Amino acid sequence: QVQLVESGGGLVQAGGSLRLSCAASGRTLSSYVMGWFRQAPGKEREFVTAITWNAANSYYADSVKGRFTISRDNGKNMVYLQMNSLKPEDTAVYYCAAARFLNAPTRDYNYDYWGQGTQVTVSS
Repeated sequence: QVQLVESGGGLVQAGGSLRLSCAASGRTLSSYVMGWFRQAPGKEREFVTAITWNAANSYYADSVKGRFTISRDNGKNMVYLQMNSLKPEDTAVYYCAAARFLNAPTRDYNYDYWGQGTQVTVSS
C-alpha cells in the first residue's frame, strides 16, 4: 500500500505560481510512475502530467505544457508540481497518483493509488 498526501494548494492571482508537493509513505516511490490529475467543479477528472520511475520521461497535457513542471525526489519519497503562469481555468482540486506500470500514464485507470487532493484556486 502507498499513502499519498498532497500539499501546497491555495489561492493565487492569475499569472502567479504555486508548487504542489506529494508525500508518499508505505512504500518507496522509486518503483512507481507518478502523475498529477485535476478536477474542476462540474467537470471530469483530467490528466495534468506524469513522470517515469527514474524521471527519464515526463508527459504533459497540452493545456499545461510550458507552464507546469513535474519532478520527483525518490530519496525523499516526494513528487512536485511547479505551476507557473497560472490561469483561472487551472482552478481545480489537484490529485497525486501512483502507478505500478507505464501502460497508459495519461489515463486515470492506470493508477493504483491516489491522494485526497489539494485545492488550487486562481483568481482573475
